[in-house]
Amino acid sequence: MVFPGAYTLEETMKKFLIAGAVCAFAATSVYAQTATEYYVVRDASTKKCTVVDKKPTATTTTVVDNGTFKTKTEAETGMKSIKVCTEK
Repeated sequence: MVFPGAYTLEETMKKFLIAGAVCAFAATSVYAQTATEYYVVRDASTKKCTVVDKKPTATTTTVVDNGTFKTKTEAETGMKSIKVCTEK
């Protein structure tokens, strides 16, 4: 006996697959927004290095060497070993 408004197994599976894909997309886009990178940048005029959480777009500062890090602590430690940042 088939009930009015009842879904077939194929229709139910399609709905679960679509719902799963939407959930996976939402989870990955939330992760992408929270993944922060830190950069060691050098000011062209003062010649001083600093750690920032956004990639510089101005021409007055540049990312030095391999100055991209996953955490602020890593960036601060890395800045101590970058030659242009330690020169006086």
